[in-house]
Amino acid sequence: MTERPKAARGVFALLAGPPLVWLALFFVLPLVIILGYALGENRSLTDIAITGSFRNFGRALQPVYLGVLGKSLWFAALTTIACLVIGFPVAMAIAFAPARWRLALLLLVMLPFWVNLLIRTYALMAVLRPEGYINSLIKLVWPAAWLGDFVPLDLLHNNAAVIIGLVYVQLPFMVLPLYAALDRLDRSLIEASLDLGAGQLTSFARITVPLAMPGIIAGIIITFVPTLGAYLTPDLLGGTSSQMIANVIDRQFRSANDWPFGAALSFILMALALVAMALQGLVTRRGRA
Repeated sequence: MTERPKAARGVFALLAGPPLVWLALFFVLPLVIILGYALGENRSLTDIAITGSFRNFGRALQPVYLGVLGKSLWFAALTTIACLVIGFPVAMAIAFAPARWRLALLLLVMLPFWVNLLIRTYALMAVLRPEGYINSLIKLVWPAAWLGDFVPLDLLHNNAAVIIGLVYVQLPFMVLPLYAALDRLDRSLIEASLDLGAGQLTSFARITVPLAMPGIIAGIIITFVPTLGAYLTPDLLGGTSSQMIANVIDRQFRSANDWPFGAALSFILMALALVAMALQGLVTRRGRA
C-alpha cells in the first residue's frame, strides 16, 4: 500500500518532466531575460546594463503611451464585441444545421487558418483600397458614378480598416468555442420553453444564452487577448494614428534600439492579458457556484 503512491509519483514525474523542462527553457527563461532587460538601461548600442531600476515602467505610464495602450484596449473590445455579434448567429446556424452539413460548415470557418495571415491581410487590402472591389462594386451600381461624380470611399489606412481587419482575423476564434457550447446544449429545454408560451427571443435570451455562457466567455478571452497584442493587421491596414501597443513595442526593438523600454511595454501587455484570463476564471468559478 505504501509503494503505490510512490510508484504513482514516479510515473507522474516521468510524464510531467519533459513538458516542465520545455516550459522552463522556452517560456520561463525567456521571460526572466526580458524582465532583466526591462529592469535595465542602454549603455551603448549593444550594451544593456541590468540596474534593477523601474524607470522603464514609469516611462510607460507617460500620456503618449497610455493613449496608445487605451486605444489598443478599445480596438480589442470593439473587435471582441463585433466578433460576438457576428459569430453567435454563425455558431447557432452550424450547431442547429443538419448533421450532414456541420462538418462542411465548420471547414468553411477553419479554412482561413490554412492561409498565411500576411497573405490574407494583403487580400483584404485589395478589397478595401480606393481601387478595390468594394469601391468598384459601388461605382458599378451607383448611378451618379456613371456621370463621373464618384468619390471612392476611404476604407484603408484608418481606424475602421484596422477594426475590419481584426474582426476578419479573429472571427473564427469566436465561432469555434461558441459552436462547441451550443452543440452540447440540451435542445429539449428550448422546445419546452416554446411549448410553455415563450417567444423565440425570450427563449434565446433566457435559455440559449445562459447555457452557452461558458462558450461566450471562452470566445471573448480567446478573441480579446490576441487582438490586444495584434501587430500585423494595424501595421498594414492602419495609418499613423491607428497603431497599437504591439507596433510601439516592435519599434522599440527594431528601430529605436531601446530594448529595455520595449521589454517593459511587453511585460505590461502580458500583465493585461493575465488580468483578462484571471477575470475569466473568476467569472467561470462564480457561474459554477
